Amino acid sequence: MSPLLDVRNLRISFPSRQGPVEVVRGVSFTLGRERLGIVGESGSGKSQTGRALLGLTPPSGRATADRLEFDGVDLRHATPKTWRSLRGARMSMVMQDPKFSLNPVMTIGKQLIEAVKLHGGKAEARDKSLAMLEAVQIRDPERVMAAYPHELSGGMGQRAMIAMMLVTEPDLLIADEPTSALDVTVQIEVLRILDNLVTQRGMGLIFISHDLHLVSTFCDRVLVMYAGQVVEEIDAADLQNARHPYTRGLLNCLPKIEGGVRPLPVLTRDAAWLKAGG
Repeated sequence: MSPLLDVRNLRISFPSRQGPVEVVRGVSFTLGRERLGIVGESGSGKSQTGRALLGLTPPSGRATADRLEFDGVDLRHATPKTWRSLRGARMSMVMQDPKFSLNPVMTIGKQLIEAVKLHGGKAEARDKSLAMLEAVQIRDPERVMAAYPHELSGGMGQRAMIAMMLVTEPDLLIADEPTSALDVTVQIEVLRILDNLVTQRGMGLIFISHDLHLVSTFCDRVLVMYAGQVVEEIDAADLQNARHPYTRGLLNCLPKIEGGVRPLPVLTRDAAWLKAGG
């Protein structure tokens, strides 16, 4: 069976006074109907990789790839019409700080209903929107539907944005730190919704996170990114047994409850971690 997403040698660069700077260097992976975690420090290229998959690299940047294919569609040569048919319908992304991705001059309800109407299903748009708000544990969905983004707390806004991305039941969801502002109980509920979409509907999920423990328990596979490159790919269940020194360093930097108080180790970097020709 062919993968849902096939990425080969993805590279992203931005101009600088010294010339183009590559922030993503030769990333390659495939995604099936599964949960793929991407972890790494801030600045390692995780978010830029996710944005490039939806053609959302900033205008100043340049994204190239030997292959960038979604369910048989070559995204490298996708027309604006093709992107409109994919984004928000078959491909969605929950951005970092998702509350700030909401339109500040439209109510939450209008934004949710608009997402459903744009991709069919006008008759049930309101009912689907209310049901999805309830699914992300918003207790008074009618009130939230009538509210503007600035009237919601950070966690509430994050849940509303997650609902907006899931209401169209996409085939591919890229979730960039989707649960960072949520308390544990809501986080569990959101993860349950994502898990159901993967296991029951066959959605492909790319889960970008700093939380190594969460990724190891929720995802199927993990890509570890460092300085724009994938330095290790490993089954999520085996993450604690990772061999790459960078991955080991990230794991060792995690605070532990047992063992008394001790300073967290500082990650000592090595130029050899980067692949030659990357």
